[in-house]
Amino acid sequence: MCAGITVYSPLRHFGIGPGMKVGIVGMGGLGHLAVKFAAALGAEVTVLSRGTSKKDDAFAFGADDFRSTSEPDTFVDRAGYFDIVICTVSAALNFDQLLSLVRFDGTFVNLGAPDGPVSIGMFSLMRTRIAFTSSSIGSIHETQEMLDFCVEHGVTSEIEQISADGINDALDTLRHHGSRKVPYRYVLDASTI
Repeated sequence: MCAGITVYSPLRHFGIGPGMKVGIVGMGGLGHLAVKFAAALGAEVTVLSRGTSKKDDAFAFGADDFRSTSEPDTFVDRAGYFDIVICTVSAALNFDQLLSLVRFDGTFVNLGAPDGPVSIGMFSLMRTRIAFTSSSIGSIHETQEMLDFCVEHGVTSEIEQISADGINDALDTLRHHGSRKVPYRYVLDASTI
């Protein structure tokens, strides 16, 4: 769970709670925890994902809606809809398109770390006074708060436990398939080292 602080911290910082509309871009290792945290905080949660393979999981984790970013209607139906969009994807994305989903004076939090520079048209921010920000970690105090929150709300990370002799296979899967074929988190069984 300490990896979860990356998504917990901005959710708490921006006061996410009942009545707020939260969009989560990507539902991998960070994204699935963002969905669980935002739902437990009482927000209306929508998963925004390229494909639909994790749709059932999204609802099981507490999402209220699921939209494919491959469908142009998503950007029409949800234009200016979200108070905050949290992006957990580390790939090159069309940020201008994603920013169109954020309401006036809303916030876009980018937690992904693409390999190179990203492009954002200034009018995507200026037109609706959107705050574009990022975050990577929280304090020790905030991490303890997150762990207490997890216990209180039953939030757990989805994992696949692997033994030490399975590390190369796990890395191979990551290298060749990215997050598409990977469970939400791999966890190494330290007793097998």
